[in-house]
Amino acid sequence: MIYSVDVTVRVPVRPTEVTERVVDCVEHLFPGATIEERPRQPEEKEPDRNRTSGGEIVAETHSLEHLSELFHEQTILDTARAALLNGLDGEQDDSFEFRLKKQAAFERVVNFSVGKPSELGDIHVSVTVNDPDPESYIQYIAPPTEDGVPVETDNER
Repeated sequence: MIYSVDVTVRVPVRPTEVTERVVDCVEHLFPGATIEERPRQPEEKEPDRNRTSGGEIVAETHSLEHLSELFHEQTILDTARAALLNGLDGEQDDSFEFRLKKQAAFERVVNFSVGKPSELGDIHVSVTVNDPDPESYIQYIAPPTEDGVPVETDNER
């Protein structure tokens, strides 16, 4: 099956961070993504904190294949599927969102962020599935497992 997805990745850059390292975090998880640096606007504050931002990295891609490979390598398919399904947007039936830890991404490791954002800020990922639907795409990139082994489904890899 061919999937049509639009992925937007947003990562805050703190004033104390080196922008290139934050870009590396994004490239480690989303290789080939189109990346843009958006500098901080004067007097701009982080929405979830009362501090000045150093700017933001915004990336766009049309695949989560590499992330899926990391789910398989790290044997976190069940955790990944649960996190992705948890991010289904009830208001928009064609999308889901999730957050990843920036520090782990720098080491090419997938670590989902839950609860309060980390001090460095999280990697925010928004996925719009144009065809066929979010649940099928999630099943494709993070298939169910049995004893840690992916179970074949209608959406085989």
